[in-house]
Amino acid sequence: MTTNESDRNSADHTHQHDRVPEHEPRLPWAKLAPDVSKAMFGLEKAVRHGIDPVVYELVKIRASQLNHCAFCLDMHTKDALAAGESVERIVQLSAWQESRHFYSAKELAAIELTEAVTVLTDGFVPDAVYERAAAHFEETELAYLIAAITVINSWNRFAVTTRMVPGHYTPGTRK
Repeated sequence: MTTNESDRNSADHTHQHDRVPEHEPRLPWAKLAPDVSKAMFGLEKAVRHGIDPVVYELVKIRASQLNHCAFCLDMHTKDALAAGESVERIVQLSAWQESRHFYSAKELAAIELTEAVTVLTDGFVPDAVYERAAAHFEETELAYLIAAITVINSWNRFAVTTRMVPGHYTPGTRK
């Protein structure tokens, strides 16, 4: 090992010890409202069967970025990586407008629609955004895409509000 590698490994180790303690979740909402949790998982399952899995992971990651949902970002980036998505495309997703060449036109339409549906405080979903998505997705697929965006936004709101703790998710362990 070179001196630089040794210094780098030592610095990584030191940084781990300098981390602030992990926060506690506010409320175990899924245990307290199991019927709601079960319904959410049912929605998740229904949506998953109607949308391309790659597009679905991009949508979940982008909505979670916009909603600042650390728990969902942890989960969905790990799921995407486990499914073969590249680190580069995941990293570039937060700046997709400047790195459009990493994505297909269909993926870009889904990402753009995700932003419009997620950030409704900016106004309604613009006709141009909807029309771009409609040009790349058949009507049934578009309905599932809108549902997928809605479901991840709901999950984000549960996780952010109850302060679910990121960093412990392992792909393949969800219901």
